[in-house]
Amino acid sequence: MASLKISSAEMVAKARARITEIETSDLIAMLDDPKLVVVDIRDIRERQRSGFIPGSFHAPRGMIEFWVDPDSPYFKEIFDQTDKTYVFHCASGWRSALTTATLQDMGFAAAHLKEGFSTWEKQGGPVARMDP
Repeated sequence: MASLKISSAEMVAKARARITEIETSDLIAMLDDPKLVVVDIRDIRERQRSGFIPGSFHAPRGMIEFWVDPDSPYFKEIFDQTDKTYVFHCASGWRSALTTATLQDMGFAAAHLKEGFSTWEKQGGPVARMDP
């Protein structure tokens, strides 16, 4: 197999160097802010298996760029940036780092949960579960 020009780990490191990362404890403290929009980009099966942050909006990773773009036919009103703070998360912070960097390149202001959902419950973050 030919070597890649850049590894996925390098891509994540480069993204993290230029985006805002939020610690788990800080996001827990922010949950009551009505201007906060937590966006879960994990696969639906991950949400079903491990739960999710109550009130979070689920947006599949593959649709983010289209859902935030007001000129896209797939635009979602929740991404109208007026006076909102957007924090994206995945399981470990890798996908959300890449997502946040891409959105930043598009001109969309966002941050991401540094360690992802992996430390959320352990640090006392509330978790909602889907009905079976």
